[in-house]
Amino acid sequence: MEAIKNALDFSDSPRIDLIVAGAVAIAILVFPLFPHSSFAMSTMIQFLMFSLYGMGWNTIGGYGGQVDLGKAQYVGIGAYTTAVMLIRWDVPFWFSMPIGMCLSVGWSFIIGYPLFRLKGHYFAIATIATSLVLKDLFEVWDYVGASRGIEISPIEFPTPDFMRLLFRDDIYYFYVILGFFFLGILYINWFRRSRLGFQLRSIKDNEDVARSLGINVHWAKIKTYAIATAFVSMVGSFHACYVKNIEPEDTMSLDISILIALMAMLGGAGSLWGPIIGAGILIPLKSYLKEWLGAQAGLVGIDLILYAIIIMLISAFEPRGVWGIVEKIRRKRRK
Repeated sequence: MEAIKNALDFSDSPRIDLIVAGAVAIAILVFPLFPHSSFAMSTMIQFLMFSLYGMGWNTIGGYGGQVDLGKAQYVGIGAYTTAVMLIRWDVPFWFSMPIGMCLSVGWSFIIGYPLFRLKGHYFAIATIATSLVLKDLFEVWDYVGASRGIEISPIEFPTPDFMRLLFRDDIYYFYVILGFFFLGILYINWFRRSRLGFQLRSIKDNEDVARSLGINVHWAKIKTYAIATAFVSMVGSFHACYVKNIEPEDTMSLDISILIALMAMLGGAGSLWGPIIGAGILIPLKSYLKEWLGAQAGLVGIDLILYAIIIMLISAFEPRGVWGIVEKIRRKRRK
């Protein structure tokens, strides 16, 4: 009960933040009730998915200060676990998803123990290497379709099917991932004020001081890495049912790992709302700039250039991202 109470306690957030968050939550809830295109619905679902990816990354990268650039491997483990178990053994999503999370967490413990002996850019490079190695293994593993991937055929199952999470209308997927989204916010709200959350902030500030206070730095990092992994794997399982066509390049590429990290860093790493803000900026930009500019004659790639310029401008102005800009404005007003 205490954990639920803490998860629901937003008393340390300014009232204006809660008002804005409430307004945004209501707007997202009623979004399907208003006229919209299938492209807009797809963009909204991606926004919710990458918000959750960013929340998971934010635990180890934002609060813990560890730049992890290998989260795509856990997207792939979650997605492949759900897809393979559904196709080969007809295991419903709600059973395969936790199994995928357990496999991902197990793998995170195996590689996390040696990885967290490294620091700084050595750790970041090592996470990239582990992710790319796993991607290469999946590309030659015939059991999961190798480089061709694996496809979930909705024809084989009657829809809508809530247990297998197979729908023809995206509105069902929207509300399922929205439920995960709200639960994710509550979990992170609890996590940031948990004992582990305070330990991580101490480790981020100064590892030597944290050790002198009796904190097991190595074990705290490994536990948090497992939490971040569980978040990402959960959404990866959802991704499998939503997209229905899983390939190593689609789920385990370096691009996805970098984009996940950018969500939190651009919005504001180490803050509750940062990953959501980052996803709210980057996902629409990624989708609509590519749609509007990417297919225009002579403008192929211009969407990526504009996308990068916006990121660099915000990062140069305030390294702590958009949330850092908000806090800077607040401090100036208090003076």
